[in-house]
Amino acid sequence: MTSHLATRLREGTQQSHTAAENTAFMKCFLKGIVEIVPFRKLLANLYLVYSTLEAELKRHADHPIVGKMYFPEIDRQANLEQDLAFYFGDNWRSELIPLKAGQVYVDRILEISNTDPALLIAHSYTRYMGDLSGGQALKHIIRSALDLPSDRGTTFYEFDQLPTIEAKRDFKDKYRHTLDSLVVDEDTILRIVEEANYAFTLNRNVVDELEADVRAVVDPHVFELLTKQNRVGSTTHHDRMVSV
Repeated sequence: MTSHLATRLREGTQQSHTAAENTAFMKCFLKGIVEIVPFRKLLANLYLVYSTLEAELKRHADHPIVGKMYFPEIDRQANLEQDLAFYFGDNWRSELIPLKAGQVYVDRILEISNTDPALLIAHSYTRYMGDLSGGQALKHIIRSALDLPSDRGTTFYEFDQLPTIEAKRDFKDKYRHTLDSLVVDEDTILRIVEEANYAFTLNRNVVDELEADVRAVVDPHVFELLTKQNRVGSTTHHDRMVSV
């Protein structure tokens, strides 16, 4: 019996996903406005999120539900460490100062890991499925905007074990199939979908906190033009198109 959890998550987070695409930060980002200061702050906070999430997923590797959704081949922590060394230098760990929203994000992952670990699936879904979909388009935007060396600066978006478009697509199919195969009751499904919506909010709060850094370096008129019109959103597509 299938849980249809993959579909429930996709359909149940459509509005949250569209809202994430319509933050001022993401609107600028998608138009090629990528500034080094807010971007490296974002990477630092994503490192704190992913290192926490991956440690907790690993901790629950024997959990009857969570363990099935732990795929170490897509871990992002080591890749983010390479990017942080590039952007901050060898002493990058001393630069890991969480934004207020970033700390809330990390604290939430720790909280549910201790109280309701099945909800970690919601955070895994919102992050990794985005990285494997829209994150790949963002990689090209970043490389163009920052004129990066060919092998540096966007390791976060590289999946060494999924090197081709086909490999990524096959993995996403596998991920969705695994979601659907989980033996979960309706109450658990509802809690996971609710948590996934909250995960989008947590992510949105992080980029909202970075908006001031973007405003500081973009002409006010340009900023207004870039951010005044809402995107329709890409939630009608099977894949998530935007991730940070």
